[in-house]
Amino acid sequence: MTIPLSPVLASLGTYPFVRLREAADAVRARGVEVIDFGQGDPREVTDERIRRALGESVDEMSRYPLAVGLPELREAIARWLGSRFRAQVDPDRELIPTLGSKEAIFSLAQVVLGERRLVAVTEPGYPVAERGAAFAGAEVVRVPLREETDWLPDLDVLDGRWDELAILWLNYPNNPTGAVAPLELYGELARRAERHGFLLASDEAYSELWFDEPPVSAIQTRNPNVVVFNTLSKRSSMTGFRSGFVAAAPEVVDALRAFRPQSGTAPQEFVQRASIVAWNDEEHVERVRGVYRAKRDVVLPVLLRKGLRVTGSAATFFLWFAVPDGETSEAFATRVLEHGVVVTPGSYFGPAGEGYARLALVPTLDECRRAAEILEEAL
Repeated sequence: MTIPLSPVLASLGTYPFVRLREAADAVRARGVEVIDFGQGDPREVTDERIRRALGESVDEMSRYPLAVGLPELREAIARWLGSRFRAQVDPDRELIPTLGSKEAIFSLAQVVLGERRLVAVTEPGYPVAERGAAFAGAEVVRVPLREETDWLPDLDVLDGRWDELAILWLNYPNNPTGAVAPLELYGELARRAERHGFLLASDEAYSELWFDEPPVSAIQTRNPNVVVFNTLSKRSSMTGFRSGFVAAAPEVVDALRAFRPQSGTAPQEFVQRASIVAWNDEEHVERVRGVYRAKRDVVLPVLLRKGLRVTGSAATFFLWFAVPDGETSEAFATRVLEHGVVVTPGSYFGPAGEGYARLALVPTLDECRRAAEILEEAL
């Protein structure tokens, strides 16, 4: 039986990380121990207080959760934004909880595209914003990030098209490069967004994972054309909980509140109650940052000793580095995988990622030590 597929879905092919997992499984099948630095899925233990709150919040009878979310959760998020970024956000009119941030990033174009059909995404980058825009029927333009400009967007590609834009996506701290953005960039783009009538959408999933200085947020611009996405997935090692939020002007939040019940996207109430505990606590976040710092201190020196140029990598739990001259990113990843270490080819994040590879510091500290020994011999 032949089933007609969406032409957008058919054009995408296999999701890159599925290919990576299949390649790693093939190596495991040959009896090789595999240490996986590929997908950015944290393996740290979720704080006990969060898990206890989750269990205590499971009632005998369950109900459909409301898209607006629990008032207590919105208030906790608003307090956190005020404490972390000095941002005054109305919890009733400017916040909505989400299932992590991936689904909200994917669906934004479905909500806000009208006569304007142009969506700009940065590249190399997390592919979800681009794929969501494609499914919404948008024209997508890629804004390159380059090492020589510290992985900040080359806005020249948008000259002459600012008035066509519906959404411009940013992602800092950046996946995959680990680069951070200055507040001046957010301010300049927020002013352009207001002047030209588009939304500046900022994916800030890694805002709480940093090594030296805490990153800034687009929400600090206090601009009504800014939409901020954040999540507990990385901050609190809660990827499986699927809990995040969107902060935006009331008009955008109203549109999301109207849209989201159509597809049933709202976190379960027991997850929301556990999330209140997570947003109200910073101790476990500081502890998580310390763990990633320890892993970085094990793996980074090996890459440097082997002459690999590490660039970006100021935040997140990613190390982004140039592969050896004359070798493609996929060939490098394949060669390293044969020794039992999974890294992600930079080309998986778009053509501008070619020549680089990403290493996610998600294995245990002991696994990082073992991988460092393997890389010392293999590179």
